[in-house]
Amino acid sequence: MIRPALHQAASLLLGYPDAQWPGRLRIVRHALGQLPTADAELMLRFCDSVAQVAPMELGARYVATFDRSRRRALHLTYYTDGDTRRRGASLARLKALFREHGWEQSDGELPDFLPGVLEFAARCPEPGLAVLVEHRAALELLGHALEKFASPHADVVRAVCRTLPGPAPADHAAALRLARNGPPTETVGLAPFSPHGSRPTEGARR
Repeated sequence: MIRPALHQAASLLLGYPDAQWPGRLRIVRHALGQLPTADAELMLRFCDSVAQVAPMELGARYVATFDRSRRRALHLTYYTDGDTRRRGASLARLKALFREHGWEQSDGELPDFLPGVLEFAARCPEPGLAVLVEHRAALELLGHALEKFASPHADVVRAVCRTLPGPAPADHAAALRLARNGPPTETVGLAPFSPHGSRPTEGARR
């Protein structure tokens, strides 16, 4: 199926560009080249834009893009729940869903981390697609924020949005409301976490 393949590609492209990044990028580019869809073309445009960037430089850009702005968070429930009690419940539901389908993240990330959700959608297409649709507003908001930041990652997020059934006006309206008002900011003593392990943690955290 084309959609799971696109979700797997997006999962890999939205991950942190570590030492294995060049090889991962080559594999993804080859796979996307076999998918004659506009969504694949969007992701290939991203691949072309970063192909000549050294992993260390790309890593610095990744941190600046996703780790230093709340409006460009890769954690989906942040957009709907912010740092509130609701978020804990949302994360627990996602974790339970993953386990129900025999899948568990092995990277220590929270279950709402977009690359992980996309990998789940690639491995378990029906429930995974439902999760992405549920968080369509977050994806749309992230896409808008990345475009405003002039990040090439915007192409990947836009391609993911285009794989979802639609149009869905209610989701777009929810994204616009979040863009105007921002996520809730109630604090409940959630333990701080670094979305990417030992990488730098300065800047706004989720």
